[in-house]
Amino acid sequence: MTRTLGFAALLALFGCSTATSIPITEIRGTWGGNNAGLIVADSDVHVHIGCTLGDAVGPIKPDADGRFQVPATYNVDAYPLNRGITHPATFTGRIVGETMTLTVSLTDTARVLGPVTLVYGKEPQMGPCPICRVPPGTRRRPVRAPHPLIVLRRALP
Repeated sequence: MTRTLGFAALLALFGCSTATSIPITEIRGTWGGNNAGLIVADSDVHVHIGCTLGDAVGPIKPDADGRFQVPATYNVDAYPLNRGITHPATFTGRIVGETMTLTVSLTDTARVLGPVTLVYGKEPQMGPCPICRVPPGTRRRPVRAPHPLIVLRRALP
């Protein structure tokens, strides 16, 4: 009996550690936080931090440690008066489980926004800035994409 329980506990331990070590190979869906959000749909990536906004071409493909870096454009003067000035930028971050840490770095001015913490499937809480727009090709209210680990498991042989 003790041997059976010990084997079951060992199997559960290895089973859990294997499931959590599967890397996310592609970021999709809505990731939200306080005054920040990321919406990824097909090839469009849209980011808000406070009253600023930016875009990149997706998909975002993190490395085995969950880290990513994506070239982008960013508008730090989007509200209250959008002057239409976009800057070259880089979106960098890391995903651990369903939590992402995201930083936006403007490459021409060295200005940095973030890091902010975003949660997969959470609607962004943007506060007083009524500027969020949904990327082209998506519905008005983004639908929660399948969990990245589920998508990865389906892709495995």
